[in-house]
Amino acid sequence: MKQRLLSLDTFRGLTVAMMILVNNPGDWGHIYWPLEHAAWDGCTPTDLVFPFFLFIVGVSISYAFKDKQPDSKTLLRIIERSLKLFGLGLFLSLFPKFDISVVRIMGVLQRISLVFFCCSILFLYTKPRTQIGVLAGILILYYILMTVVPVPGIGAANLYAETNLGAYFDRMILGIPHLYKAAKVWDPEGLLSSLPAIGNGIAGMLAGYYMQNRDQEVHKKLLNLCLIGCMGMLVGWAWDSAGFPINKSLWTSSYVCWSAGMATCFWVGLYWLIDVKGYQRWTKPFVVYGVNAITVFFLSGLIPRILRMIKLQNAEGEEVNLQVWLYKSWITPWFDSPYNASLAGAIILVSLWCGILWIMHNKKIFVKV
Repeated sequence: MKQRLLSLDTFRGLTVAMMILVNNPGDWGHIYWPLEHAAWDGCTPTDLVFPFFLFIVGVSISYAFKDKQPDSKTLLRIIERSLKLFGLGLFLSLFPKFDISVVRIMGVLQRISLVFFCCSILFLYTKPRTQIGVLAGILILYYILMTVVPVPGIGAANLYAETNLGAYFDRMILGIPHLYKAAKVWDPEGLLSSLPAIGNGIAGMLAGYYMQNRDQEVHKKLLNLCLIGCMGMLVGWAWDSAGFPINKSLWTSSYVCWSAGMATCFWVGLYWLIDVKGYQRWTKPFVVYGVNAITVFFLSGLIPRILRMIKLQNAEGEEVNLQVWLYKSWITPWFDSPYNASLAGAIILVSLWCGILWIMHNKKIFVKV
């Protein structure tokens, strides 16, 4: 296994562990607010998890492809990985009923696939200056589309959940049966909002490219990147204040600036602590997540679906699925607060996965997609 950047594996692992934590509460009705998404506008810690991962995808591309030539072999590898990621996402959407007529087409893995593909092509075929221009162009174009272009059949441009331009495209192109069921008539990982999500990947690519610049001393690079990250957050805040709110569901341009800026600063901190200062002993639980990130994310989505398929009777004689039975029987009796029980259920799950991944890491089992 080739030498890896420990801070990046740690960052990826932290992010994936957080993904599993927020996606698997014991009880969806009792969640502490930092572990919930903002109702609409705004940004909680949970709202930073996905854009952080896309930023990491961009950084990883800059390291993985730094010596690659844009030849047919590399291009086929990119296409193959993108299709695998998209296919895994579709499989999760289809499982267990496999009803194509109502399958959700987009999703988290599907968006990761699109961002990986677009950023990889951009990295191989363009220079950083061009990538900066593309990033700025994407953010400005999306702002214009969402705030200026009228929505067919509805009227003026707006940023409401069901009537914005992105929701219109989701309904017209994907079709209502193929959208996120909880949202019903729009998709939080929809088509149009995937465009600015590419911006998070580009930001990561640029940060990774800059960190590999050997002409500057490492502390100066870290300081400059931190300043750039703070500037991104400032632009996001200013854009939010000017009327284009920070909003994960819409993946607004202000949200891209805010989350990418924060991700940059977070990675700078980890890089300084782990790769520069050498404080590495604490990283192992997160590294084991980071080196098998897609595998554990996929399985953490698949296994709960399997558990929900298994039915049994509880103490009251009611039929419940195995996931609910395990939570009600083994976790809730230990807690007076339903919020603490719900959090404990999520933490236990993250810990169980950590144990499995630790064994895989020790046996050098690394599943690549």
